[in-house]
Amino acid sequence: MPAPAPTAAQLAAVETRLRALLDPYAATLEWATIYGFPTLRRAGAGAHDWFAFVKPAARHVSLLLLQLHTDAELRASLSPALARRLTGRSAFNFATLSDAEESELRGLLARAYAAYVPPA
Repeated sequence: MPAPAPTAAQLAAVETRLRALLDPYAATLEWATIYGFPTLRRAGAGAHDWFAFVKPAARHVSLLLLQLHTDAELRASLSPALARRLTGRSAFNFATLSDAEESELRGLLARAYAAYVPPA
């Protein structure tokens, strides 16, 4: 039997937690939009040179992280549990978000940011 669809409140809570994971990067990156969604990127970056964004949907919330598309080492570092959430090249889908997944995402974002914005 398939799992019941998440409620709007459950999805809103997941979205809030995922957006909070991006907060530490807002001070050094700029907000822009891609596909109509607020997106973090380097100042002045082109449309497809973005860092990360959160995209709500009807049955899940996605966290898109472009570094996963270009960095095989970063992709290989994913735990099996988080790798199962990966759809496509750079999108994780979550109807629920465990504390362990949130913690792993926090570390993953930090490593991705270090690669995206190398030290000066």
